[in-house]
Amino acid sequence: MKALIDLHTHTIVSGHAYSTVQENIQSAIDNGLKYLGLSEHAPNMPGGPHPYYFHNIYCIPREVNGLKVLRGIEANIVDFEGNTDVDDDMLTHIDYVIASLHTPCIDAGSVEENTQAVLNVMDKSKVKIIGHLDDSRYPVNYEKVVKKAKERNIALEINNSSLKPTTFRQGAWDNVTTLLECCKKYNAKVILGSDAHISYDVGKFPYSEKVINDVKFPKELVINYSEESIIEFLNL
Repeated sequence: MKALIDLHTHTIVSGHAYSTVQENIQSAIDNGLKYLGLSEHAPNMPGGPHPYYFHNIYCIPREVNGLKVLRGIEANIVDFEGNTDVDDDMLTHIDYVIASLHTPCIDAGSVEENTQAVLNVMDKSKVKIIGHLDDSRYPVNYEKVVKKAKERNIALEINNSSLKPTTFRQGAWDNVTTLLECCKKYNAKVILGSDAHISYDVGKFPYSEKVINDVKFPKELVINYSEESIIEFLNL
């Protein structure tokens, strides 16, 4: 099955990525995607963009050569109450939010504290994806997270970057396997994300697809593979 969408991508705007918006769009077209999401880091990430970037994101076209372009943001969870570094003004022209735990933005807590942060952020406006919940430095109760994600129509990301041999995240392969088994148990949907920081990675999920195949995860629960699932998920 061919992935049709990649909602987790970064450009030079994020401060530590290496391609432009135009380069990512062209790579998405070349790789046969139908949907591309631009999801720059929110301002608390070192080197991240000023809030004005998100205020002005409406100038990016909605479609380029048949590719639908979606406007996102990767919000940083900043405390165990699930608050983020994104305010309502920044969300005016945003289609979706990926909420993630990042070491520069929040110190890891206990399993209970990390879990509560993730559960609480699911109630925030436009949060549609929990990013790379696969790092042993931020242990969570997957069962609680999966149950609420299913209730809220929020996807848990299978992050391709986390699974690379060069990853800095700890225990990702084992953690993703556990997460997928839990999603399988509760019939909860996941989404593949490249977390591309250079255009060559846009729309490519070799490691994510390997772990999905290894655990025999149902393809119908992977949002990327079905346009019907994509439209339902994003309320397009």
